[in-house]
Amino acid sequence: MRIGLVYPILNAIYIGDYLLGLIYFIIASLTDALDGFLARRMNWYTELGKILDPVADKLLLIGTIFVLWVNNFIPLFVFIILISRDVLILLGAAMHMTFVTSNAPNPNLLGKITTGVQIAYIIQILILQALGANIHILWLDWLTIIVTILSLGVYGSEWFKSIKGQHDKP
Repeated sequence: MRIGLVYPILNAIYIGDYLLGLIYFIIASLTDALDGFLARRMNWYTELGKILDPVADKLLLIGTIFVLWVNNFIPLFVFIILISRDVLILLGAAMHMTFVTSNAPNPNLLGKITTGVQIAYIIQILILQALGANIHILWLDWLTIIVTILSLGVYGSEWFKSIKGQHDKP
């Protein structure tokens, strides 16, 4: 469902219908939370789901961040850091699945927190735009950037440990 909502979200934001974009984005975010809850609670895990869930997250977040940047609601430095993290995580996961194990890597707690912070960041921007408020909250930019960079560092550390572990095996 999240993948199906990506285009309507991006289109609504791009054409300036921020309230509709906000509603779609919240629905997509809630379905992500519900999907994760049901997977853990009911033990509904599949290999396809382990791949599609982060792909859906990345499409939703990267796409929305891109359109918000195009519409000048996100500063360039924030855009570059947020997009770089997700691109590097996708590349790292692909390398992990190619060289370490064929299984999709498991998300970590800081990665989940980062996704939550980025979702809150996007919702805050969309709420302000829907209300017509022409303000920007700089401290939220920095909080989002710091959490994002820390998360990338944790993922990188985990990947290097797993690669090193593979090379240390006889």
